[in-house]
This record gives sequence, C-alpha cells and structure tokens, in this order.
Amino acid sequence: MLLTTSCSQKNTIFNKYTSVFKIGDQQEWAGKNWNDQSWEKRIALVPDGQVFWSRTKIDVFEESDSLNPYGIYLHVYGEYEVFWDGVLIGKNGNPGQEAALGPVGKMWTTYRIPVHLMKKGTHVLAIRSSLYYFPDHLRIATLEIDHYDDLLANRLIETSYMHLFAGAFLIASIYFFFLFLSNKKEYATLIFSISCFLFFALILTEFIKAYVAIHYSMHVIRLQIIGVLMVSISFLIPFYFSMQFPFPKRKLLLIIYSGLLVYIFQGEHIIELTNNDMALCMWVFSVGIVMFGVYKKRKGALLVLLTLLLSVLIGAVTPFNKSLFTGFSLILLGMFYLVSLRIKEQRLAYENSLVQSTRLRLELLKKNIQPHFLMNTLTSLIDWIEETPKRGVMFIEALAKEFDLFNQIENQTLIPISQEIALCRNHLEIMEYRKEINYFWQEEGIEIEEKIPPGIFHTLLENGITHSLPQEDNSIRFKLIFESNSNYKCYTFLTYATVIKGTKNHKEDGTGLKYVKARLTESYKKQWDFTSEPVSHGWKNTIKIYS
Repeated sequence: MLLTTSCSQKNTIFNKYTSVFKIGDQQEWAGKNWNDQSWEKRIALVPDGQVFWSRTKIDVFEESDSLNPYGIYLHVYGEYEVFWDGVLIGKNGNPGQEAALGPVGKMWTTYRIPVHLMKKGTHVLAIRSSLYYFPDHLRIATLEIDHYDDLLANRLIETSYMHLFAGAFLIASIYFFFLFLSNKKEYATLIFSISCFLFFALILTEFIKAYVAIHYSMHVIRLQIIGVLMVSISFLIPFYFSMQFPFPKRKLLLIIYSGLLVYIFQGEHIIELTNNDMALCMWVFSVGIVMFGVYKKRKGALLVLLTLLLSVLIGAVTPFNKSLFTGFSLILLGMFYLVSLRIKEQRLAYENSLVQSTRLRLELLKKNIQPHFLMNTLTSLIDWIEETPKRGVMFIEALAKEFDLFNQIENQTLIPISQEIALCRNHLEIMEYRKEINYFWQEEGIEIEEKIPPGIFHTLLENGITHSLPQEDNSIRFKLIFESNSNYKCYTFLTYATVIKGTKNHKEDGTGLKYVKARLTESYKKQWDFTSEPVSHGWKNTIKIYS
C-alpha cells in the first residue's frame, strides 16, 4: 500500500496540454512556432493509412543535466516519428508506408531528448503518424518525461517486482492444485488454484510489454487476453465466496451475475472502462455475499469483509492499474484465509478420525473379549470337554480361529468381504457349541474382491443371535445379499428367526448399531445409508454405499 501510494504521489517535472491533430503531411508542422490554432482536438477516423500529425505543448520546470539527460516515454498507437521543438529525436516504424512495408516498431518507446533542447519553458512535441491497422484509435495514450536512465530502469524494476509477485501466485496455484488432486471433492481449493493462476497470467500479460516488442496491430490480442482474464477472475472470486458462504437462490443470482459480466465485456471497447466496470461488479457482488456470511456468523467472513473494504480504500488513493493488482491480491489473500480455515478443519477432522479409528479397534477387540462372552464360552467348553472330548477340541479350535481372525483385522480400515464372511461362519460354529442351536449361513451375489469395514456383519450377526429365538426346527438362518449399480452398492443382511418381544419397539441404537455406523462413517464419510427394521421372517439390515 505504501509503495503504490508513494508512486501515485510522485512530483512531476512537466505539464502536458491537450493534444491537437491534423490529417496531412507537411514537414513544417514539426516546428515549435507553427500556428496550430485551427487544428482539431479529436479526429474520429484516418482511413487508408494516411499520415497525420499531432502537436502537444509541454511546460518543462527543470533544465536537463548533461550527465543525466531527460527522455520521453510514449505509448502511442501507430507507426510514427517523434519531433521535439522541430528536431527529430526518434523513429518507430514507417509512417505512411505500413501497407507496403508491413508492421514495424512497437507501442511503448523511450527516446532521449538532446540536452540543448531541454530548457525551462514551453516546448512542442510533434508526432508524424499513420494508423493503417486501427484508424479509429487516434490518441496519445501515455506520455511521460523523466531522466532517460530512470525511464528505462524504473520500468524494468517495476516489472521484476511484479513478476516476483506473480511468481508467488503461480506457486500458490500449483500447490493448491496438487492439494485438490489429493482430495478431489474439495472444489473450493480448485477454484482458488485457478484464480491464483489467472491472476498470475493477468500480471504477466500486463507487464510483458516491458521486454517484448509488441506492434500496435497485435496490441488488440493482448487487450482481448486481458479482458478474458478479467471476466474469468471477476466471476470466479464471487463464485468462490458463494461456495464458502452459501445463500438463497445462489444458482439464479450467479447466472444473472455472469450475464452481466458478459454484457460488460462485449458492450464496451475501451479496455480500461471494461476492466474497471468488471472489477467494480466483482467487488459489489463479493461484498454482498460476504456480508451475508457475516450476518449468518460464518467463520472467517468478517476478516474477508475487511479485506474487501481495504481493497476499495486502496482503489481510492492509487491509480487504476496499481489498485487493480493490489486490490486483487488482498481479495485473494482473503480467499487464502478461507482455504486455510478449511484445511485446518480437515486436519482436525483427520486427527479426530485417527482417535475414532483407535477407539473402534478397541471396541472390536472388546466385543470379543468381554467378560460375559468369555465366561459363557469357557463354561460351555468345560461341559463339552467333560462330555465329548473330541467335540471339545473342535470347540477350542473354532475359538482359537476366531481370535486369530480378529487379530488379523483389528488394525484394518477395510477388509475383503471373504474375510468378514469367514469370521461370521466361525462365530456361528462357536455359538452352535454354546447354545446347541442350528445356525445356517447363506450368501447371494457376493463379489469376493469387494472390501468393507471390519466387524460390521459380525456385529449384525451377534445382534441377530442375541435378540432372536430359534424357529420351530431349532434353527436360525442368516443370509447376506449383495447388489450393485452405477450409483451405489447395497448389502442386505437377513435374519430368519423369531424376534424377542420388545426388540421391535426399541428405538434407540444399541452399542452394536453405533459401532456399525461409526465404522461406515470412518470409511465412507457421509456417502452411506443404513437401516435396521423388523420383518415378518425376523430382521432386515440394509447398508447402501454410494459412489
């Protein structure tokens, strides 16, 4: 802010009067004392590449130093010759011969003014020009007088700083793009990355003129690129804020806003006015969105609103070209702050997921070593060893296998469905020894390469055993069905038994269902659905995992 403000307040050594124009070509028009009272202040069109002259009176307040002479910096449409008090001091292209010789020269030129011609007082800058390619752009866009070396060096220094500035946004763009690739659901990160890259491209396009010779016939391409970059940035910044601070009828308002930007872009032909209007629309729309976020007390909204207000304050005290880049950079910093808040939330969520994952593993182990399970199992084991030692040994082997399977899956987030089914079958074998009930397991449509969180069907199996009574043939049957399509994968777990009275009306989730939901959240975030309900033949559990 201090640098841009100091640049805008620099004292000048000259004062420029209004330029006058005349179509024609007479060498006497370069003279300092030529009477130009009848010349026009504006000519609408110079057809067929005709030569025309412009004369500009300039008051100089400080004399030139022989060791540090003055120079003049020009930004002029056309090919031209430059005269200072009737003396030719520079030539850019071939005025009047553009059609025959083709485009030569560049738009931005700097010429040394001879020391003996740079005295205090009034001088005349005469330019002999032709505009073969853009005959309706009859104007001197920029004129600046300063020490010749400073005119050359200052623009290179300014350009180097702006390129360092642009490089920072390029690095940010690349970093956040790779950050998006690691989590492709974070579209706000992608929008911020694209905004940084477009801002980098805008700076590069604006300041490339300092070291690339651009002929005025090609200048329109540069202006079109700047316009496209401006309309893109002016849309993406409010779009990003709308993602961070959602508001009612968001899509409709964004469509209207984008239509307004396109209208401004196509309706105006002066690039400064177009950019100014698009930047103003972007700022107003962004402020409205962020103020809604402040009203809703969204995190980070107040600080972003302050950066937006600060950007308009800079625009009020600095020239447009400097306020544009400074204001955009402040707005992008506000966007970066919102991204950093999002990353912080993700980091905290990840740390919480690690804690939850550890807790879930402990729950999985606790489910199999809880005291009443061990006591009941050991009591049954003693009876089988006393009555039928061979069956008792088979009971011990089944129990050992279940503990071995639990040991294999306790640290896993996802396991093959075949491993989960093996765990369920083994558990049914143990329960047959314990309760002397016939348990049957069936599968339908299972794809063995599919993976699921460990212990979820084992938990549903335990619930089915605990809350069900055997059918008349002293049996309980379980069936696992798998279906899939382009939108989701569906597991249906059925229990064929007599449900114990009171279980059907129990609305609060027990420990088992809480475990199942926690495991699904850990692996699939919110992309799942789980239902558990009584049916005529027993109980039905449905798990849908969305793509």
